[in-house]
Amino acid sequence: MPFAMTTGGVKLSYQVRGSGPALVLLQGQANDHRWWDPVRDDFDRAHRTITFDYRGTGDSDKPDEPYTTRGFAEDVLAVLDELGVARADVYGTSMGGRVAQWLAADHPVRVGALVLGCTSPGGVHGLERGPDVRRALAQPDRAAAGRALLELMYTPGWLATHPGPYRTVGDPSMPAHARRRHLAASAGHDAWAVLPAIAAPTLVVHGADDVFNPAANAPLLAGRVPGAELRLIEGARHAYFEEFREVASPLVLEFLARSRG
Repeated sequence: MPFAMTTGGVKLSYQVRGSGPALVLLQGQANDHRWWDPVRDDFDRAHRTITFDYRGTGDSDKPDEPYTTRGFAEDVLAVLDELGVARADVYGTSMGGRVAQWLAADHPVRVGALVLGCTSPGGVHGLERGPDVRRALAQPDRAAAGRALLELMYTPGWLATHPGPYRTVGDPSMPAHARRRHLAASAGHDAWAVLPAIAAPTLVVHGADDVFNPAANAPLLAGRVPGAELRLIEGARHAYFEEFREVASPLVLEFLARSRG
């Protein structure tokens, strides 16, 4: 199992598949690389895909210290440096999209094309989920809270015909301190000030029916990143990339190909 080491001595597990131009895939909060398992084959056909387990998840180290989305972006660089990849396209979803914002803004020479999926600029400019969603996720009945999370990720029709396992609802092996650190990192994200500095060709994509990370964040991002394209996928919730795979994957692949000229 390969690992990269950060300058601070944190060991990060990473995974490489496929061949072609390098594409970094960044998953959501409190999830390891398996988030991408249901759709990764779509990208392996045309790209050398690179994933890694965020600190606190999977086989990476799990230090009990503050995590930030900007710090996760530095961890991505540690993986790319270990692999000798000077420049890669980046596709980040949910918290991974927040990480990708910092990566593109802070290290423009390292990012080719950028895809920001179901994500938010954060801070006072980002639109938060409503109180009803927060209550559903915080209810003391953990089974009911888990079901509420699934219904925010997928439509009822999908859930009725796809019994799982679901790769998007958190890494079950995470210790409690790491879950808290991930939550704080995502909640503390605020890249609004640096978004205009992003030079990479950018696609913003979001499920039109996403209330977990409200879809209204998508036009905010697209309007803030110079030249960004915006695509909303009708009927899709937060996990648009999986449930609406037949729409989302070709959309992203076409954009990446077009961005390379």
